[in-house]
Amino acid sequence: MHKLVVQTDFGLQDGAVNAMYGVAYQVAPELVIADLTHEIEPYNIHDASYRLLQSVTYWPAGTVFVSVVDPGVGSDRRSVVAKLATGQLVLTPDNGTLTYLATYIGIAELRVINEATERLAGSAESHTFHGRDVYMYNAARLASGAISFEELGTPEPKEAIQVFAIEKPSQTAETITGTIDILDIRFGSLWTNIPHTFFKQWQVQYNESLLVSIYYQDTLRYQEEVRFGRSFAQVAEQEPVLYVNSLLNIGLGLNLASFAETYKIGTGTNWKITLKKRRNEK
Repeated sequence: MHKLVVQTDFGLQDGAVNAMYGVAYQVAPELVIADLTHEIEPYNIHDASYRLLQSVTYWPAGTVFVSVVDPGVGSDRRSVVAKLATGQLVLTPDNGTLTYLATYIGIAELRVINEATERLAGSAESHTFHGRDVYMYNAARLASGAISFEELGTPEPKEAIQVFAIEKPSQTAETITGTIDILDIRFGSLWTNIPHTFFKQWQVQYNESLLVSIYYQDTLRYQEEVRFGRSFAQVAEQEPVLYVNSLLNIGLGLNLASFAETYKIGTGTNWKITLKKRRNEK
């Protein structure tokens, strides 16, 4: 018996998520089900992919994840189950949701689910709720041990998954460049793709300041010298701070305020961030 973790863009204002839980409990009443989030922005495959990366490796090998952000439901896009290099399973539409996991964790094996036959009994006439009828149903079977990974779907080369473009960070002797991948939503901090190891290579010390520039499609939207702190408490209220976030990447926030709202900063590959050493520092 393995844990089952669910992510969608459905929200909790209607019965969709509840129905998915009901299907899983019909398969195995003793299942333990947890929510990753149901507040992904509708159709935002990028954020769904990133939130999986944020969470997956903190769960034991064998944990089954369902991620349903599916603007192509009912089309010819495929339904897949991926076994990650770290042992977790992910059931999801093959629409780019696996991009961050494939890039930063690795996919060991991939199988394509037959949506016509491997689904909840009596649901064949419905083509708009695969989250309930295909993904949650099969995830519950996998998590409960009713079927094995090798018994679901048919094997497919792992390189065949759909991915979207993501940019990797870069570092020179003077400049670090990255993208703003996502927000720490409740608090408005920016999470970049810049690893904390870049700061170690530069030997950046706490309280040292770096010149931070943020661009949207090559237009400068923010520029200021910002201190590197152990946490938000290292700076005054409303003051910006660079810090190492929970994924060990560089974050940028305001103490007791939202950086994203204050400076109107968004996320995605169009949002670039550069960090430079102060001119009087070597």
